[in-house]
Amino acid sequence: MPPLEIAGRVGRVLARFDQAEALLVTDLTNIRWLTGFTGSNGWALLSQREVVLITDGRYGDQATAQMTHAGVDGRVIVGLSSAAMLNALAAEVAGLSSVGFESAHVSYEQYQRFEGLFTTSLVPVGGVVEAERRRKDAGEIARMAEACRIADAALAEVAHDLDGRTEAEVRNQLEIRMRELGASGPSYETIVAAGPVNAARPHHRPTDTRIEPGHTVIIDVGALYDDYHSDMTRTFVVGEPTQQQLEMYEVVLAAQRAGVDAVQTGISTAELDAVCRDAITEAGYGEWFSHGTGHGVGLLIHEDPFVNRTGDLKLQVGDVVTVEPGVYREGFGGIRVEDLVVVTDNGCQVLTASPKDSPCPPSPPMI
Repeated sequence: MPPLEIAGRVGRVLARFDQAEALLVTDLTNIRWLTGFTGSNGWALLSQREVVLITDGRYGDQATAQMTHAGVDGRVIVGLSSAAMLNALAAEVAGLSSVGFESAHVSYEQYQRFEGLFTTSLVPVGGVVEAERRRKDAGEIARMAEACRIADAALAEVAHDLDGRTEAEVRNQLEIRMRELGASGPSYETIVAAGPVNAARPHHRPTDTRIEPGHTVIIDVGALYDDYHSDMTRTFVVGEPTQQQLEMYEVVLAAQRAGVDAVQTGISTAELDAVCRDAITEAGYGEWFSHGTGHGVGLLIHEDPFVNRTGDLKLQVGDVVTVEPGVYREGFGGIRVEDLVVVTDNGCQVLTASPKDSPCPPSPPMI
């Protein structure tokens, strides 16, 4: 599997950033992406001179080892208490005239602590790390492809046997099987939504509702592999589909395929959303489509770019996004089809492989 290209990330972020002499990164996901550090407490101070990672006594050796493994040239400072960490940070910024901080990730209380200790001017900065995180490298894409493979395999083993089982039982089996296939866990709480009420709720949480013939069953499942997520939805009809169920499935599938085909560099997130939304609206079911068309995926299951009616970002090579239109109506249930795709120079590469041609549950995998 290709390595993660971590070593050059700090330079890319700093190239976007000229508001202050250094950038204080406090969001743990951003810290992990920049340094390889996976602990639950720490700050990273980035400057043209060096990277300084400040953490507590639980993580000193881990931080040093992970930064070395990531190829990041930097120092680790260990504070044995929160006060000691703050004092260490204050000492590091003391000679600087200004320091940027992640305004979206620092609480007012935390800001007051920083302001009370620093003689340095604090400059709010938004989104510079996240902007670089959007562009996935080959190592990141390979990990997400493996997460997709695991989820695909688990779904193939479970989806053929839905009738008579509860939503919670299906969820549990999917999550257990993903771990057995190599995932560290699910990307999110797996959605299994069945029947005329539960399947009409896009983010329904599985219950003891029993799956019965006639139900539409939405299964939204993703695997977490080496900190990277996957995301996929397939919808099934248990038993013989009705004419309405077949018609609605074809409407959603056609909209979803049109969305995947439209993914390319330069298209705006609002334009991509419109491709799927217009197809469903033209079929007469626009009011049944109640959420955005998709979102970015990476170290977080929901991250930029968000694909919705008001989105103004343009897709770029390396973006990994979902395309997931759906229709929902109580009394009918719901249908959603979702793939995870990576934007390439000539369109996109689909990372999820589970069949979607038919709402009928697949046959058991061949042994």
